[in-house]
Amino acid sequence: MSGYVGNFTAKIRKKARYVDPTVCNACGECVKVCPVTRPDGFQMGLSSRKAIYIPFPQAVPCSYVLNMDDCLGNNPIACGKCSDVCEKEAINYDDADEIIVREIGAVVVAIGLDVYDPTEMDEYGYTRFDNVITSMEFERLICAGGPTAGHFVRPRDRMRPKRIGFIQCVGSRNPKIGRPYCSNICCMNTIKDCLLLADHYPDVENTVFYQDIRASGKSFEDMYQRSKEAGSRYIRGLPGDVEEDAETGNLTVTVENTTTGKLERHEFDMLVLSVGVQPPKGMGKIAGMLTLSRTSDGFFMESHPKLKPVDAPTRGVYFAGFCESPKDIKDSVCQAGAAASRAGALLNAGQIQIEAITSRIDEQACSACGLCAKVCPYGAIVWSKGEPAVVVEAACAGCGACGATCLFGAITMRHFTDEQLMAQVRAILADKPQDKVFCFACNWCSYAGGDMAGISRIQYPASNRVVRTMCSARVSEEMVIEAFRCGAPVVLVSGCHYADCHYINANRQTVKRMQRLWDQLEKAGIRPERLQLEWISAAEGQKFAKVMRQMEELRKTVTLEEIEYARDALKPKPKKRAKNGRKKSAAVAT
Repeated sequence: MSGYVGNFTAKIRKKARYVDPTVCNACGECVKVCPVTRPDGFQMGLSSRKAIYIPFPQAVPCSYVLNMDDCLGNNPIACGKCSDVCEKEAINYDDADEIIVREIGAVVVAIGLDVYDPTEMDEYGYTRFDNVITSMEFERLICAGGPTAGHFVRPRDRMRPKRIGFIQCVGSRNPKIGRPYCSNICCMNTIKDCLLLADHYPDVENTVFYQDIRASGKSFEDMYQRSKEAGSRYIRGLPGDVEEDAETGNLTVTVENTTTGKLERHEFDMLVLSVGVQPPKGMGKIAGMLTLSRTSDGFFMESHPKLKPVDAPTRGVYFAGFCESPKDIKDSVCQAGAAASRAGALLNAGQIQIEAITSRIDEQACSACGLCAKVCPYGAIVWSKGEPAVVVEAACAGCGACGATCLFGAITMRHFTDEQLMAQVRAILADKPQDKVFCFACNWCSYAGGDMAGISRIQYPASNRVVRTMCSARVSEEMVIEAFRCGAPVVLVSGCHYADCHYINANRQTVKRMQRLWDQLEKAGIRPERLQLEWISAAEGQKFAKVMRQMEELRKTVTLEEIEYARDALKPKPKKRAKNGRKKSAAVAT
């Protein structure tokens, strides 16, 4: 993927099937003669398939696919049996992948999920005991199209189990393995499985070990109660140990029942691990192609969790399904419909509207250094060596990181120009600056957090003076230094939380800039703690008030002598003169 909203270019790899779907009639003669046998991934390895196979029931198109990694009939041809028996001549060993190029206007990211593999978390004996299976393997065993044709049996001896235990939250809500989040679907999936067993096998005893049941969807609580009424037993507590009887294959589970406070032992014929879900592999590559940001959980971050739940921070890209967060089928369908609607509205408009806060570059002042292109989180600045940078306005979101980075004053962010922000700094600190707490606040989070504190009537000192910027990355080093020159006792730079920046990752530039400023202040003999950096979200009115109280306490510790010393130490130095007597250019001075 490359380009920007309305002008994306997609290169699509169409994988070779080695079987022509327009010719193949799925007669199955090729399967009968294929000598290669491999585990069937769709059946979770509980049955086998041949090298030529239909990927799964109801596959579209309903024709066979040849897995060339398994096939013996290519380079050189050592088998070729499937081709010999194919009357339609649909098999072509020389087929190859095809690259298709498409010009597109919008992108919907719907790359699904991966199911957690409990192999790394073997405390329940998944790799040691045959009768310990995952919830996905359970689904295949009880399905009429599964490897046992819907006859539910134990993997070890093919006998029908009478006592089945379910363990919840395997691979979810576990910070130790890097997955602290709830997978959303596991509780109701287990309740559904219990109802299925009660319907097909009324004599089966089901026991569910859980932390807490999260049945928050429509009619979910009713399903939970019906499961209890059908005889399923729910024990609050997760097992700590699983043992197997070598002769019978039965499993003994030791668990602390947190409701009664007692240690209990239960014996089962089979144990089902209710595994969680995780972001799919390759999300990093997708994020790089489309300039997307990810949350600490690894899922993609939406533009706004409430107002734009399906929009990516990159304009023209939309989310559907699990790639944005764990959700059930109903929520995935709703989000897919919303993403399609948003994409359709964009394409039907013909033209897109952009906010008048985009950056513009003065080609005459641009030195073609390329620093602005490196810090732009959207890739909206096009630059090549020796050529002035150019802003693609359709892709620019107006964070202003480029303007704060440019060393030559060649970039102007409309409505948030350097001159306008500097004028606000000087006006605020023109009268009694020693009594004020000066703050640069991000429009989307910190400034909104201040609004939240106000409308919530939370009390905090009235000494703060706030300058709004679209992003904390818009605050240049010169703006902070100017505030100290004007007599500010303390300066606060505040923005979105580090992993939740509204502009993908622009606030990472804020951190780098602040570290340089702290070093500069320390070298100048100024207390670095007079410059503070805080992350405050729009919902954290309490934190905004708390930070302002802390800043007020810090302001009271700053003496007038310190303020005057900072004024003198940070005075702009006179420009050096070149040998010919002329002042050096801005580029040379920098």
